[in-house]
Amino acid sequence: MNTTEADVVNGIDVDALKAAVDVIKENPDLGRFRFRARNRWIYGPHCATTIQDFWAGDEEDTSRAMPFTLEADEPAVLMGFDNGPNATEMALAALASCLNATFMFNAAAQGIHIDELQIDLEGNLDLRGFLGISEDVRRGYEAIQVTFRVKSDASEEKIKELVELAQKRSPVFDIVTNQTPVSVRVERVEPSYAERTAAHI
Repeated sequence: MNTTEADVVNGIDVDALKAAVDVIKENPDLGRFRFRARNRWIYGPHCATTIQDFWAGDEEDTSRAMPFTLEADEPAVLMGFDNGPNATEMALAALASCLNATFMFNAAAQGIHIDELQIDLEGNLDLRGFLGISEDVRRGYEAIQVTFRVKSDASEEKIKELVELAQKRSPVFDIVTNQTPVSVRVERVEPSYAERTAAHI
């Protein structure tokens, strides 16, 4: 069946969304994804992260022709060069983006049209933890405030239900509000022959 305008709500193909849900219900392994990111240092606190391929269900997804590049830095007051937002700001962006997508997917699935959605976030951070000045101060955000600003013909009660669903089902909201195991390993990179030779010239 060809997708018609009536099948699309908030820019989301509802038939395709429901079909994906049915397929994953039938075969739960298809719902398992593995995303990747590769970060490289540039200069000072400036770095760049590239994102491209990922594992989707039962195969590698290489459909992205070009990688996405996200640059991070620090503002001048934190001895950076302002080439991009800092990592804690990017964490807010990731949380906002995930809440936004989750809200819209659930609204579309219920046939609720949204005219505007803006999500404002603020995070409170005490640098004494990051700088090692005090072990009693948390290194990460002490608190994050999230405000949904929604324009829609839907009732206030329905909007609140969608906001609750966004929090309940958002992967990044889960990452932020629950402990996620993180394993770290170190691989020493030895200088190449050319680099070793150049060092003695």
